Amino acid sequence: MSSFCQWDGATLVLNILGRPRAKKTKIGKVIGKQLEIHVAEHPVRGRATAHLVTFLAGEFDVPESAITVVFGVYNVNKQVRITAPKRLPSVIAKHIEGK
Repeated sequence: MSSFCQWDGATLVLNILGRPRAKKTKIGKVIGKQLEIHVAEHPVRGRATAHLVTFLAGEFDVPESAITVVFGVYNVNKQVRITAPKRLPSVIAKHIEGK
């Protein structure tokens, strides 16, 4: 992937750099080929990733079942696939429009 996000048909593929133990769950900045996301959960047995999936479902207005963690359940470097997102957060919308 040449960027932190790309479309694969109707599926959005995101490379994420997770930042667990944050005070608040929020989308951060683009760092290289990853989107930084701060997660207000401890990285114990995949709980931070589960919290991330719940957060992303709300941000993209999709059910949690529409989000697949391709790799990185127990790692800060992750790739997720979001099927048919109904809404795009501003950092992603700006990046896609700029192409």
